[in-house]
Amino acid sequence: MLDHVFTDAIGALRDALESALLERQAFEERFSADVLLGDLTWATSYSLPGEGLPPRVQADITLSWPTWAQTAWRNWYVGEDYDEPPRIDVEVVVRVQRLAEVPDPQRLLAALPRHSPALGDHRLERSAPTVETTFSDPSTNGDPAEGDGGARPDRLGTAEHAIEVSYEGQYEFDEAVLADGSLLDEHFAAMGGWISATLVAVGDLAWNFLPPVDDLPFDRND
Repeated sequence: MLDHVFTDAIGALRDALESALLERQAFEERFSADVLLGDLTWATSYSLPGEGLPPRVQADITLSWPTWAQTAWRNWYVGEDYDEPPRIDVEVVVRVQRLAEVPDPQRLLAALPRHSPALGDHRLERSAPTVETTFSDPSTNGDPAEGDGGARPDRLGTAEHAIEVSYEGQYEFDEAVLADGSLLDEHFAAMGGWISATLVAVGDLAWNFLPPVDDLPFDRND
């Protein structure tokens, strides 16, 4: 097993999320490296149990380990001086999707706190909301055919809306955590309960969702 503070932090956060009984979207999880800059990124998504695929309300979580943090950690590891303690960039995106109507951003903001619980010596700060609208392909969602059986190219399919709000911040490794990685479990423990409670509060708002994907009509000849 790779012995590294970044993977230790990933494990601590994953344990906190699973202890909060959140459901991991396994196909959404990825670990990547920037081959040019050397930065490492871990991204995953969690939802409340029973939300289905895709979940209507979910949390997209990203931890980033920049190259300079790796240099600082290496210097500490070999007993050399370092200018700043290593830090992880943290982002938690609360996302509501498969909406049948354009959402009211103010209603979502009213249900969300401005900051996360303490993550070490820092808190994640809420950003402004983003609203998305996408249209399905009319040839695949049961729309009436035109002429030779194909949908008109200028027709739009069903509109699907989404809204998301991100929380951004950093987690800083102090000397005590660098020396004892088990302290990460204590520092990240509150994140699981906070994310779970946030998803519950957001899901309890009066949203008008589209039918689940499994309930949509389909062509049995496909």
